[in-house]
Amino acid sequence: MAGGCVPRAESDVVVYSALDEEFAFPILNAYERSTDHQTGVVPKFDVESTKTVGLVNRIIAEKDEPVCDLFWNNEIMHTVRLQKLGLLQAHDWDLPPDYPPDMVAKDGTWCGFAARARVLLVNTELIPDPADYPRSVADLVDPKWEKKCAMARPLFGTTATHFAVLRELQGREETLAQLKQIEQNAVILSGNKQVALAVAAGRVAWGLTDTDDAIIEKDSGEPVAIVFPDQSPDQLGTLRIPNTIAVLRKAPHAVAAGQLADYLLTPETEDRLAMGNSSQLPIHRGSKFPPRVLPDEPVRWMRGDFEAAADGWDEWSKEVQAIFRN
Repeated sequence: MAGGCVPRAESDVVVYSALDEEFAFPILNAYERSTDHQTGVVPKFDVESTKTVGLVNRIIAEKDEPVCDLFWNNEIMHTVRLQKLGLLQAHDWDLPPDYPPDMVAKDGTWCGFAARARVLLVNTELIPDPADYPRSVADLVDPKWEKKCAMARPLFGTTATHFAVLRELQGREETLAQLKQIEQNAVILSGNKQVALAVAAGRVAWGLTDTDDAIIEKDSGEPVAIVFPDQSPDQLGTLRIPNTIAVLRKAPHAVAAGQLADYLLTPETEDRLAMGNSSQLPIHRGSKFPPRVLPDEPVRWMRGDFEAAADGWDEWSKEVQAIFRN
């Protein structure tokens, strides 16, 4: 596979990937081999601390003369941000009729796949009886869990996306009020990984995190259980936050980028990611490998509107930041 700043044939595809290199590289390499190397893939990964924002800002900076052909994001909100800036082009996604509509852009500019879920991670030594486990994201405001539960600061990443989606489902004022209560009741940490580590170490009894961070602690033998929240019929369900694929507007190699996009958006790719360390959740019902992070019983998934959640993002972020300024 090509790398660095090298001359590119017309069939080459430049991919900016926010998914970790250890997961994305083998899949991109397999695609290149599947074309008998007639199509080269030139991947660009960014450093862990800034990977999504760094790549998005690079795409914005290069908008007049794009370098990137295909953006593989490990989340969705910044992809929608690029959509709203007019930096993505529509693609005719080859999807089954039962593909969830919230996983595809209304204008066809991006498609979601291979998701993480927003889950509760419980320390089973501190809460030994499953009957006592928290069951809802709303339990973060329950006084009985005061400073015994944790959440990542909701200013970036999947936690920010989660509450922007909730804002659209339950209302702006209700969600702001909920965030104020969480800030007072929960231990607020820097990220989802830190939440999972705090639960595993017993510094808190439980926390809201992502499945990829939760499964690492479970696989490591820590005393933890994973709860998919809000499963009652009167609740919103568990939120999935997918990887997203998008072809850049004015992509230098748009046709080749579209072909790679079709390769990635398959059950086979999702199965590879499901089998990996992060145990990602296939969106295709045709996927054959059930990720080990899923419970035995079916999960009720939240149906959010990611495009609506991205509306007024800057203003909303300022309101949230005002709550979590410390």
